[in-house]
Amino acid sequence: MYIVIEGQDGTGKSTQAELLKEYFIKQGKEVALMEEPDGDLPQAHDLHDLILSRGYHLESLTNVLLFTAARVELWKKIAEPVLKNGGIVISARNYWSTLAYQGYGEGVSRNKIIRLTKEMLPEKYFKPDYGFILTVPDQLREERQKIRGKAAETFEMKKQDFQSKVNAAYPKIAQDFNLKMVDASGSIEEVFKNIKDNLLVK
Repeated sequence: MYIVIEGQDGTGKSTQAELLKEYFIKQGKEVALMEEPDGDLPQAHDLHDLILSRGYHLESLTNVLLFTAARVELWKKIAEPVLKNGGIVISARNYWSTLAYQGYGEGVSRNKIIRLTKEMLPEKYFKPDYGFILTVPDQLREERQKIRGKAAETFEMKKQDFQSKVNAAYPKIAQDFNLKMVDASGSIEEVFKNIKDNLLVK
């Protein structure tokens, strides 16, 4: 089984993905947890660092290419072996983030992003068994990021016009790909129950 939890920074993706991992491990399942685009894979982390931390101000299409390269490494080295063994892969983010940020936010053709990703990754990557998009009001997201002491990344520091485009992108992506929108402004336990309930009813 392949599950994706998507959303902007501060919506609680990593927390919910970790809870899901623990939930399935208690059931005796083999579980791999990925956090795109870096995860625990050094080469993917270096690609992520190249985009966000070096101050290069890369072209939007270059970012798409580097994010896609990181995904290939994560999928081939972490996800694919577990899925082939009948296990469960839980991913915080997938290429829907690139559609939101580089597509809707920065103006790269969405068709180009989809076409490029499909050329680089297998069909299973595009067909998660479950896909969730966590949503939180901007002010609450910013408060959460301050509380956990996380510095804003390159794309979170862009002007409000960009942030508004990304905010508007996720409902469109949810509709296009039949994803469940989850209000993540409640407690961690409430959000997890919502996700778990949706896993059980499909």
